[in-house]
Amino acid sequence: MPFTIPLVHSTGSPKWDGSRVHLYTPSSPHPESDFSNLVSNFMMASLRLILAGLASFIPLGTANSTIPLPSISTDSYHTSTPLGSLILHNGTIHTQNPSQPLASVLAISNGLITYVGTNLTHALSLPFSSPPLTVNLQNRTTIPGLIDCHNHIVLLGSRPGHHTPLEHTPSIASLLQTYGSRTTTVPPGEFITTIGGFHPNQFTELRLPTLAELDTVTPNHPVFVSIGFNGPAVTNTLGRSIFSHHNITIHPNGTIASGAPNNQALNSLRANSTSSDRERSVLAAMHHAASVGITTHLDQGAFPSSGNPSSDGAASADLTTMHFPFLSVYAAGRALVRLRLNFLHMDAPSVLARLQNTFPFFGNSMLRTGAIGEFHVAQTEYAGGPVFEASAKQIAEAGWRLEVHSLTATDFRGQIESFENVDRQVHGGISDLRWVVAHVPRITDEYLGRLKRVGGGVNLSGWNYLAGAGNESSPAGPPFRRIKESGVRAGFGADGANIAPLSPWPHFYYAVTGRNARGEVINGGQTVEREDVLRWYTRDNTWFLGGPDEKLLGILEVGRLGDVVVLSDDLFGVEDEKLKSLSSVLTVVGGVVVYDTGVLKR
Repeated sequence: MPFTIPLVHSTGSPKWDGSRVHLYTPSSPHPESDFSNLVSNFMMASLRLILAGLASFIPLGTANSTIPLPSISTDSYHTSTPLGSLILHNGTIHTQNPSQPLASVLAISNGLITYVGTNLTHALSLPFSSPPLTVNLQNRTTIPGLIDCHNHIVLLGSRPGHHTPLEHTPSIASLLQTYGSRTTTVPPGEFITTIGGFHPNQFTELRLPTLAELDTVTPNHPVFVSIGFNGPAVTNTLGRSIFSHHNITIHPNGTIASGAPNNQALNSLRANSTSSDRERSVLAAMHHAASVGITTHLDQGAFPSSGNPSSDGAASADLTTMHFPFLSVYAAGRALVRLRLNFLHMDAPSVLARLQNTFPFFGNSMLRTGAIGEFHVAQTEYAGGPVFEASAKQIAEAGWRLEVHSLTATDFRGQIESFENVDRQVHGGISDLRWVVAHVPRITDEYLGRLKRVGGGVNLSGWNYLAGAGNESSPAGPPFRRIKESGVRAGFGADGANIAPLSPWPHFYYAVTGRNARGEVINGGQTVEREDVLRWYTRDNTWFLGGPDEKLLGILEVGRLGDVVVLSDDLFGVEDEKLKSLSSVLTVVGGVVVYDTGVLKR
């Protein structure tokens, strides 16, 4: 029977309140046994105690009824993964398995893929743990659930108000339509927000909406629409009235200046978010991820909150508590996607404390710890040097993966040189630790080779899509083509959803065309094929997850977890301009439908 423990709540002094929660229990025939070979059942049970205990500090809230939840009971999560049974047929299934690249039929039982091929009759004859749902794909393009190896979904799930993604929105008119529709699911008087992940460059009008325009579609809902980390932003009449009570400077036309005014408005909303609000935001972020086909996320943390509402922007958070709403959702068996957690640190003492008190790659197939990154030192030290190197050496000695980020034409040099020094200093080197340099818009062939020699990799982002600039002599980067030709380990991490979209499809568009949101070619000569980007988002990205994930995700083959995405259009046939607005019509995690537009026949 499921293991149960009482929940502890932190109102006043901790006390047992008698409520109970079902926790995940191991199941030996499941691939999770691969991980159980690495840690004992006792340690797995300990993790469940930790997750449930942390989650209990925030009482479980009620999910927003507009966010679809898995159509299974909590009891179906006994092995820590959804255990659905499903047959998909009559599709164009791109498996990412080199030995069987295409199929038309796929079967999943007990959360695992049990058949990939062309024979529906055979698939129907297989044993299933429960009667399978059968879906006619109507010849639609079907791919493995996408893996994003570098994003900030935890920050996205921490957005105050009712966050409304605008990543695929091409104009002010479309934005207003989106916000007008949103008012039908948000209670009057509650904030509708969009914080990061978009830019006016993607709008035909090349500007934010005005207060008057927002008022036409949101007369009964305050609004806050903010760009990137720190704005600028815009609000409507109701929002202006509320923000004015907090002495925040608002222009008569509703605009809020970037920096302190934007951050003050943002943090006034954060201050009023309840635990239920935060869990609703987590589910909304997961729902959005499922709607664009990302089923596994490697989160890269947040900048430590300073406690100053004028300086803490969209990328800042309380590192002690920011995961609590996610842990609560996972402990309750309500999660829609898989999450891997990197730990961002900006000083050596906190890194050492993490190394001494946390297990890397520890957890289960739905929730697992990751690496140190994408910072392990202060921003003033991030480009290499003695402080960078000393902390990196501690990380290597502890056997952890490290991820750092590169944004300039020089920072990667010091980082990779420090990697090389640590490789020489630490017994056994770092070649098996899979150290990573992220973004790399300006990396050179020489340093790609040097990183490859110490067993490292690069993860790539199309973050320049929204507001980047470049030309033929100075491309914006990353140098996708040179990276592909170098043979270094590479994968795709969108870096959403502050300065870049979380949706993978604008990133596909950028990597394939070299064009930004305005349609300008800014990365000419460095484009790659759609097949390359899909491989980076699936099979190749398992290397960046490591551990048991490498054998369970990214490829549609027998024995792997049943994570599948059915696309709204043909990834390999749709014209370039439509590529950036692709989405999912059906998303499956562990054989369970977690997102469904209803267009496919059952």
